[in-house]
Amino acid sequence: MAHRSRLAVLLIDLPPELHARGQQFWSAATGHPVEPDAIDDVWSSLGSFADGFHLEVQRTGPGTAPRWHVDIETDDVPAEMARLEALGAVRIADMGGFWQLKDPAGLLFCVVGVQTGEEFERHATTWP
Repeated sequence: MAHRSRLAVLLIDLPPELHARGQQFWSAATGHPVEPDAIDDVWSSLGSFADGFHLEVQRTGPGTAPRWHVDIETDDVPAEMARLEALGAVRIADMGGFWQLKDPAGLLFCVVGVQTGEEFERHATTWP
C-alpha cells in the first residue's frame, strides 16, 4: 500500500548554554522571528521557508554537541522506516511515537508523523 513522506523540518540542536544565542543568531540570519512553543520550552520555531520547509531550534541536554538534524514526516511511520532501512538507514532509538535513525554516513535524522498539515498535503512524495 502506498504511503507519503517529505523532508519537513531542519532542527538546530543546541545544548542549554548555547540555546538562546543560537535562537537569536538564526532569527537574525533568516529574518524570521523566534516563535516559542506554547507547550514545551525545549522547542522554538523560525517558521516556514521554501515549499513549507520548517526551521526549528531544539534545546538538547547538557553536554550534547551542537548539531543539525532533519525530520522526515510521513503518514505511515512503519512503511517509511522500512523504505529508509532498505536504503541503508539504521534505527537508533524509538522515541515514543517517532524514530531516531542514522543514514549510511552516520548523520542523525528522525521519522515522525505528519506535523505540517497542508504543507505535507502539497509537498509529500507518494511511495509505492
